[in-house]
Amino acid sequence: MKKNISLKKITITLHIVIWSVILLLPYIVSSAANGYRIGSLPGLFFTISGVIHMAIFYIHALVLYPRLWNRRYWWLYFPAVFLLVFLSFPLKYAIMLHWFPDVVRDLAAYKFVFGPSVGIYIISLVYCRVTDMLRAERRQKEQQAEQLSSELKFLRSQVSPHFLFNVLTNLVSLARKKSDQLEPALLMLSDLMRYMLYDTGKKVLLSQEILYLNSYIALQKLRFGSEVAINVKMATSEAAGNYTIEPMLLIPFVENAFKHGTGYTPHPAIDIQLVMKGDVLIFEVLNEYDNDPNASKDENSGIGLANVKTRLQLLYPERHQLQIRDEPPLFHITLTLKLT
Repeated sequence: MKKNISLKKITITLHIVIWSVILLLPYIVSSAANGYRIGSLPGLFFTISGVIHMAIFYIHALVLYPRLWNRRYWWLYFPAVFLLVFLSFPLKYAIMLHWFPDVVRDLAAYKFVFGPSVGIYIISLVYCRVTDMLRAERRQKEQQAEQLSSELKFLRSQVSPHFLFNVLTNLVSLARKKSDQLEPALLMLSDLMRYMLYDTGKKVLLSQEILYLNSYIALQKLRFGSEVAINVKMATSEAAGNYTIEPMLLIPFVENAFKHGTGYTPHPAIDIQLVMKGDVLIFEVLNEYDNDPNASKDENSGIGLANVKTRLQLLYPERHQLQIRDEPPLFHITLTLKLT
């Protein structure tokens, strides 16, 4: 809204400046010694004609074009334009006859007197058409932005239930084992839920996302203990700097590793690494898995990865590279992401 108001003010200011220069042109480029003439036209007559041309421009641009062009009564547009331009001729002639009779006798000057009326109409028409095109392009961009925003909201709404489903599955496992780690796991889940509810409506600091990842990994360590070799290397807060990132963008890769890299191999191991090279984030997750199709976990497999791929395409076009190497029994993802 503020952007539109600012653009409108700039447009009005530009119109005022252009017409001021046109109306005052004789007094800018000429001198009193020759009556501020522009060619054979007296300066005052040039300025009065400029006012008439301004009227033609705005009557067409603000009244005739928006009300008749491409409207129900479009056929009235042409006679209305003809009448608008034609009426300027006797008006100019009357002004010349009463106040500038020397111009009346100069027949060579007539083309500079009457021709501009037609030229101003053409300029006004071009202005209207270009303005229409710019408005249509702006509306299209606004619609695309709204569509993008709606799609992102939908994708973000998918992330939380999918994440919660996986975490609750982990807690069920701890409960079945009657593990003493269930209480700290629930407290950790509470912190994760707080982050999901209050901090994921917009981009977050990379350091926050790293903290969130570490909390999730800690939750998994509580669940699996020494059963799974979990190797983690995360960038420090200093390396993360003040860069921002789409929230919960990296977690689906980690979820996927724990979901498919545990319980189906004799010695499960998961490697997670996040490093920063300047403003470029490099995130790698490696895990082993069972390629047996009968070992598929559940019908929800792949929701997280499909979601994050779509969000990357929407939010980081031309700024990311996602490599997924599926070479049984290894599954290896590498995400390279340029941050701001």
